[in-house]
Amino acid sequence: MQKSIKLIIFAGIALVLVYFVRESFFNDDNYLLPLQKERENKDLSFRSRANTPFDEEGHRTFKNLVYYEPNLDYRVSAKMEKFQQQDTLHMPMTNGTTEAYLRYAQATFELENQPQRLTLYKKVDGENEELFVPFTDKTNGFETYGGGRFLDVPFKEDAKTVVLDFNRAYSPFCAYNPDYVCPLPPRENNLTVAIPAGEKSYGEH
Repeated sequence: MQKSIKLIIFAGIALVLVYFVRESFFNDDNYLLPLQKERENKDLSFRSRANTPFDEEGHRTFKNLVYYEPNLDYRVSAKMEKFQQQDTLHMPMTNGTTEAYLRYAQATFELENQPQRLTLYKKVDGENEELFVPFTDKTNGFETYGGGRFLDVPFKEDAKTVVLDFNRAYSPFCAYNPDYVCPLPPRENNLTVAIPAGEKSYGEH
């Protein structure tokens, strides 16, 4: 009986610690504020004529992008396994051409108690600062851009884990202006669940 009481007490302490760790991380100073600042800076960039992806009419009417509320459940730590043989994938583009990427590693994780996996790519002629993660999910064509969204992941040589922060998922420029040429997420990066996090569809585009 005494042992059971101790286990209950330890379990309660563990839950309290998890709560405080979660709250201390997911607060304005440590997570929400930088995320909000990133979104504000992107809006400012799109409002400038030098950096906007919109045509002249779209630029005049642009106010801000629309996002899901931040949700820590969609900031996932995934196991990353580097491919022994990094094949070159000629990723299809929206204009019918292709662009060369290396299939660098595979990330495996769970969402909604379902196993998921994504391939992380490196651009063949680019630098090694970030890995490119194009993906589709069940929100595409409804609440998010129909052509899928992207993630950029900091590159770390021989890393065993990777953080996939879907709160930072963004739409390609094709979502705002069809004159842009954008990669189409490969079939191997089609997620089987909805990801209600990150950037939503922009207006009628």
